[in-house]
Amino acid sequence: MEFTGKIIHIGQERGGVSKATGNEWKVQEYVIEDHSQYPKKMCFEVFGADRISQFNIQMGEELTVSFDIDARQWQDRWFNSIRAWKVDRVGAQPAGPQPAPEAGVPFPPADQAASAQFIQGDDKDDLPF
Repeated sequence: MEFTGKIIHIGQERGGVSKATGNEWKVQEYVIEDHSQYPKKMCFEVFGADRISQFNIQMGEELTVSFDIDARQWQDRWFNSIRAWKVDRVGAQPAGPQPAPEAGVPFPPADQAASAQFIQGDDKDDLPF
């Protein structure tokens, strides 16, 4: 699932030591708000010190957050967890090399690719399904 909007709150980083494994853990919560007519907010978390520093989320940034939702039970109560696994800056160019065109097959200019002409045929729908 994805949610696009602006970061409006950054929570304090929390951490501890797992009782099961003895490993340290860190988690940080963020609130993002979309730009719809009636803005919606979502609180999500980033788990792991490596991901917190990799995502480097800043206040006021426009992001698209890819996340998973899970629920867990504790003392006969259920709690939802919205955990981000990918964060993309809105309007940012994708990182990494761009694919090269095959030999002899150039990419069309962007303005030509976007201006494809569609001609309306007859009203008969000839699709097989």
